Amino acid sequence: MKILIVSDTHRKDDNLERVIREQAPLDMLIHLGDAEGSEYAIAEWVNEGCLLEMVMGNNDFFSSLDREIELTLGPHKILLTHGHYYNVSLSVENLYEEAVERGCDIAMYGHTHRPFLDIRKKVTILNPGSLSYPRQEGRKPSYMIMTMDADGTVHYDQRYLEPERTERW
Repeated sequence: MKILIVSDTHRKDDNLERVIREQAPLDMLIHLGDAEGSEYAIAEWVNEGCLLEMVMGNNDFFSSLDREIELTLGPHKILLTHGHYYNVSLSVENLYEEAVERGCDIAMYGHTHRPFLDIRKKVTILNPGSLSYPRQEGRKPSYMIMTMDADGTVHYDQRYLEPERTERW
């Protein structure tokens, strides 16, 4: 299973459309908030059969998306959240404790615009960063690909978007 994980696209969708096109076919796309209305267009951009899971971010003012989702994929229980209710800008400890309390072994969040992957004993915590307004050193737009083998083993691949090359004549 191939899952594209993105966050904080803030309606600046060129990079998101490009990544969807380059990574197709996808089995699932997870958006961790701050799509700012683009959640309605994303279904048009993915391949047929791609499942969509999206949560509301702190800038999704008029969104009808859920604040959080608990998702089961194979043997994994996954918590999807934007993260701002857990103060992830300061630390992931509150999110970690919430995931443990809920029996989740993976927690995904956005909000900070910084890629993050922490594989702990009980919970893997990840943030794909932002495709639109990256804040980590180097400020490259980022996303994550999660693959799950038939036996439920997961692999995480943090990726950075390089500028598209244009020919000049």
